[in-house]
Amino acid sequence: MDNKPKELRLILLLFGGTGDLAKRKLYPSLFNLFKKGYLQEHFAVIGTARKDLDDDKFQELVRESIANNGDEGQVKSFAAHFHYTHHDVTDLKDYSKLKDLLNKYNEEYDAQGNRIFYMSVAPRFFGQIAEAIKSEGLMSDDGYNRLMVEKPFGTSYETAEKLQKQLESGFSDNQIFRIDHYLGKEMVQNIPAIRFGNPLIDATWNKDYIKNIQVTLAEKLGVEERAGYYNTAGALLDMIQNHTFQIVGWLAMEKPASFSDKDIRAAKNAAFSKLKIYDEEGVKNNFVRGQYGKGREVWQKAYTEEPDVPSDSKNDTYVAGRLQFDTDRWQGVPFYVRTGKRLSEKQTRVDIVYKKSAFDFGEFNQDKLEEPVLSILIDPVGRIEFSLNGKDVTTEFQTRSDLLSWQVSDKDKELTPDPYERMFHDAMNGDGSNFADWTGVSISWKFVDQIAKTWDEDKAPLETYESATMGPVAADRLLAETGDRWIYRG
Repeated sequence: MDNKPKELRLILLLFGGTGDLAKRKLYPSLFNLFKKGYLQEHFAVIGTARKDLDDDKFQELVRESIANNGDEGQVKSFAAHFHYTHHDVTDLKDYSKLKDLLNKYNEEYDAQGNRIFYMSVAPRFFGQIAEAIKSEGLMSDDGYNRLMVEKPFGTSYETAEKLQKQLESGFSDNQIFRIDHYLGKEMVQNIPAIRFGNPLIDATWNKDYIKNIQVTLAEKLGVEERAGYYNTAGALLDMIQNHTFQIVGWLAMEKPASFSDKDIRAAKNAAFSKLKIYDEEGVKNNFVRGQYGKGREVWQKAYTEEPDVPSDSKNDTYVAGRLQFDTDRWQGVPFYVRTGKRLSEKQTRVDIVYKKSAFDFGEFNQDKLEEPVLSILIDPVGRIEFSLNGKDVTTEFQTRSDLLSWQVSDKDKELTPDPYERMFHDAMNGDGSNFADWTGVSISWKFVDQIAKTWDEDKAPLETYESATMGPVAADRLLAETGDRWIYRG
């Protein structure tokens, strides 16, 4: 973000204004933009939900959500920009009330016709709301109109395509901002800086130097209270189709023509278009599904023993797989991805494994040269590590692996925007670089649908793994087939 904030003028219409996401993430993120000066006098937020509240009660809810983030004066001034109306998203007659409020507050706050429609409601309402925004005349003729959509964007290619057509009834694709908060994480945004900002790394970012690339999204927690949703989605739909794919896009893409959202998306989509989509046999050979069993601690129940989970569930709580891109840059280089619940540690990271040097240092160094690894640690600690070969301190000329490391400082952490803060800021500026577009979403669904079909028909093994480990042994075998190994072992 700029050091000298430019005030942003807009009206934000938030569907789901009393929900948990709004209170935990959205209001604190907007408040951060307010404190930094991006939001000042010329903005308003209209919250809608089925609850019966007035402006005073709604503003009290907002103040409670940000009470510990600023002084009393800031909190009160910020909350005064919030207004509320009871709304039934399924009733078209209710939208005329929203239209009147949008026009009223646009004039009152001199928002210049800029409008963002944010859908923080159940996904089944996304398409219906988007169609009503258009048909009932809620869009501005003077400023911009933008739609922010939470995940999940469909549950399959078929449902995603249907939703896309509904959204397109009122919005063009460059007006649709599909939120994937992983793209707002600071260390994910570091990927292009590291890759394109360092000639040494940029020049070796290809099949001639890189042996494989690994993306790990590991969670220590189990399914917790999300069993109702999770048992219909699993790790494949919950983490691979969206978060993992978006990270892979930054890694696999060619260098964009410019660092604009249009060119970044074009480069990502060009890479996605070359992704090999597996048939049933390909799924069996390249993907592993797993489900956590009991752990050594009493509280570490098996997945099928969790509340609201059927005892015969074959849902995947772990996925590991190999992606292949048919491009000159990546021909023969596997992209390994894995995600799972109830693993040994929470860890989100990217490991770029370089090929081992073939240089012969003599008799004392047989098999001692290691594969250099560039690691980008995203969560829970932001860090960059580079393990490379150096000389041991012994008399004989021997080599060893040494680690170079940089970590985000406490000062930088204080200045780092929350992912949702960054997402709001980008959407307000019309920057779609860190949002998924339809082309990328559609390809990811086509890829994932093939895996889901094979697993739904139970045509691949369901591996079990002990809680608090890094997943099933079959995931290790998947890499061992080509002489590889997981860099992060937990």
